[in-house]
Amino acid sequence: MPIISLPMYDINHQATVGLTAALTTLLLQRDVPAEVAWPQDLLPHWRDDNVLLSQTCGYPLVDLLPDVQLVGTFQSSAQGCDGLRYRSWLVARREDEQLMLSDFRGRRAVCNSNDSHSGFNALRYVIAPLAHAGRFFSATHFSGSHRQSLAALRCGQADIAAIDCITWALLRRNFPEELAGLEIIGETPLCAALPLITSAKTDAATLVKLRSALKELTSDRRYQDLLDESLIGGFSVTDRAFYAEVKAWKDYAEVHGVTTL
Repeated sequence: MPIISLPMYDINHQATVGLTAALTTLLLQRDVPAEVAWPQDLLPHWRDDNVLLSQTCGYPLVDLLPDVQLVGTFQSSAQGCDGLRYRSWLVARREDEQLMLSDFRGRRAVCNSNDSHSGFNALRYVIAPLAHAGRFFSATHFSGSHRQSLAALRCGQADIAAIDCITWALLRRNFPEELAGLEIIGETPLCAALPLITSAKTDAATLVKLRSALKELTSDRRYQDLLDESLIGGFSVTDRAFYAEVKAWKDYAEVHGVTTL
């Protein structure tokens, strides 16, 4: 059976459960049966031919997922977002809140993963003009998730991280203790927000029904509480051209000799 999943912002799990349950109901009303999945290993999940709907990051979309189809993009009401675009906050401990990004030369970064736009590609983009011989930080630790990056900052294992502004807002609402002692000291520019994808095997008629279900989900007031809990403000159809700037940020860093952090 086709599967749906919303793995990227599953911070308020009950809200995610509610959203995916609502989507399966709306899809069934359109004669599209689907079941909810909770994948742990995301890249194989995104490449699975049975994926009817999932959410990925713009960086793996342009770098690792050439065959998936774009369904669209959620609009977020989180602070830092604008329409279908989002940014990362540059986050450090409170003791460093008066510093600018340039002051972190030679210090330690932490990043969720090297296939993340918000944690890796965006941070690489903003440090690229500041780098010397392709380097800016003395070391970069890969934590596995934004939440683990924040934990590394709190306990002094690293000094700065780029954190997805939607993740930050959801944590501030649901788990504010994970932000204790941390401050936003800067921001990245806006970039295309996380894409919703479907398998290359999804036929055109099913894709139309899928987009219809997402539009109903994000416009029907019956689901407003669930949307508010997940900071979802709407849905729009997008295409791969919308995500070209994600690769442009990677190319910009490479021009400055920066290929990693």
